[in-house]
Amino acid sequence: MVCRFSTKLLNICIASLCKIGQLEKAEAVVIDGIRLGLLPDVVTYNTLLSAYSRFVGIDAAYSVIHRMKEAGISPDVITYNSLIAATTKSCLLSRTLDLFEEMLRTGIQPDVWSYNSLMHGFFKLGKPDEANRVFRDNILTNLLPSSSTFNIMINGLCKNGYTGHALSLYRYLQRQGLGPELITYNILINGLCKSRRLNAARRILKDLEKSGHVPNTITYTTVMKCCFRSRQFEQGFEIFSEMKRKGYAFDAFSYCAVIAALTKTGRLEEANDIMEQMVKSDIDFDIASYNTVINLYCRNGKLKATCKLRDEIERHGLECDKYTHTILIASLCKAGNVEGALRHLETMTKMGFDSILVAQNCVIDGLCKAGRLDHAIKMFASMEVKDSFTYSSMVHNLCKARRYRHASKVLLACLRDGMKILKSNQRSVIDGLLDLGYTSEARRLKSKIRLAKMVQY
Repeated sequence: MVCRFSTKLLNICIASLCKIGQLEKAEAVVIDGIRLGLLPDVVTYNTLLSAYSRFVGIDAAYSVIHRMKEAGISPDVITYNSLIAATTKSCLLSRTLDLFEEMLRTGIQPDVWSYNSLMHGFFKLGKPDEANRVFRDNILTNLLPSSSTFNIMINGLCKNGYTGHALSLYRYLQRQGLGPELITYNILINGLCKSRRLNAARRILKDLEKSGHVPNTITYTTVMKCCFRSRQFEQGFEIFSEMKRKGYAFDAFSYCAVIAALTKTGRLEEANDIMEQMVKSDIDFDIASYNTVINLYCRNGKLKATCKLRDEIERHGLECDKYTHTILIASLCKAGNVEGALRHLETMTKMGFDSILVAQNCVIDGLCKAGRLDHAIKMFASMEVKDSFTYSSMVHNLCKARRYRHASKVLLACLRDGMKILKSNQRSVIDGLLDLGYTSEARRLKSKIRLAKMVQY
């Protein structure tokens, strides 16, 4: 009796160390236990296996199962479930299926957690049909589904674009009297919001409020953000006001979403008020939060305050990212300080960001607006990567300068690269060529535009 209790205590110590990733110390406790005559049991090895798969890797976890077998201890369903969870997390489907075969060979029946992991793996690999087959043929037929089973199904269906099926499963849960958990509601609302099904998401939010569960900050923020993305700004602001009335604590993400939406809609005074609330709430700013505030300052024309904020970012041990620099370049261009924007772009290039295309587009547009079209043309020619906005900006500004033949060449290059350009820009080039008497060039350009449309569609 004392020995069993001591083994249990030993396992508790090992579990505590494994939980914080102190694997070497956990192994040392195992060795000390053996010296005291306490041999590791299946719980000991399962704890180690789970920790190795989490902190080291799958191969290290497999080595634990080999040690286990060498010690004469047979793996149980929990052992295999830990390994299956690790292999599915790493999208190693063949290893997962091999583990299922091994379980069945040794007479261990997979449980609902085994199949939950398998379903999760299929969804991660973009195989929703196989996941649904596991759900239908294995879980519903032979086992009792857990709440996690339904959560995995709803999450996987949403992520693979089957929000309609996810809604049907949610309705099935309601009909069967299996009240969805708060996390189920959050998963479904998040999936619907990502699919831009705002009305459906709001209906589920109402269901949640009636269900007895209390929506949390994540729930409201997800729907609010979807409202802003769908340009339903007033609905988003209503949700924010409701959160304030109900006394919800806001995180940086919530504040930034509202500030960005208010800034977009030109309600700068209200955005400033929310920003002041955010500062007073002692929330730790991350770089995304600073970018939102910098964008607001730039829209207000407060360039000096923006520079101070950059110094504050550095004092807090953060680094400006490409979005920070792009916001600053856009504001410099808007203020007519194209030289400052060019210097900042050069700094950005030296810093080695993976993409500076948006910043380059801002500078090209700024150069054109400042009457430095030839400089813009040189910069355009030197760019390795261009998008539709780059081409549209150049064509528009070349047409404004009545350089229609050059605009025609840029437009054709755009079509060759498979990019789409505004119809108004296309018409401006053709009309300009006709106006200058280049009838044959205008005709050729028209036919090439038609041909490009046929190829694209």
